[in-house]
Amino acid sequence: MSAITLYRHPLSGHSHRVEVLLSLLGLKADIIDVDLMSGAHKTAEFLAKNSFGQVPALEDGDATLSDSNAILVYLATKYDANRTWYPENLVDQAEVQRFLSLAAGKIAFGPAAARLVNVFGAGLDHKTAIDTSHAVLATFEAHLDNRDWLATNHPTIADAANYAYIAHAPEGDVSLEAYPNVRAWLERFESLNGYVAFGKTAVGLCA
Repeated sequence: MSAITLYRHPLSGHSHRVEVLLSLLGLKADIIDVDLMSGAHKTAEFLAKNSFGQVPALEDGDATLSDSNAILVYLATKYDANRTWYPENLVDQAEVQRFLSLAAGKIAFGPAAARLVNVFGAGLDHKTAIDTSHAVLATFEAHLDNRDWLATNHPTIADAANYAYIAHAPEGDVSLEAYPNVRAWLERFESLNGYVAFGKTAVGLCA
């Protein structure tokens, strides 16, 4: 078995951000699907990996990690020898952290929440989630004017953290038609060497 094991759900954007970074870094991992519908994430076995009962969780040797953004920081710090995905420069780090906060905040309560309603039948306020989505997407659109990436002049974990739920915002009835800069950024991310699509397993990763 690989030293790294990722516990995920294939339709979870939080899981995808970890899976795609593993692939972008060229890391091999065993991928184990957690059946959320049957409550597998609430079993004692899984709660030992993540006490909050959420995917993803990641095992790397003796370390067991949870929270997708925390896992991104860990992987990029440990395995990216060039330190481009999570730069050492403190100003760049602060910019990355700003967009990790957005991923955990307005993106989670906007595009991710709207998608949860349609895909998983979550009992959330769909209209509020859609309105929140368009407000944050307008900010992203302005931010991406004359720049290619969210935090620095190259891709970082800020891009990995925000990609999935924005790319799949239309699944929550959030159109991306009015955001050409955002759509161009999504295309740039998808063109990166090692990119793996949402719900698919990358070459070099094993199911």
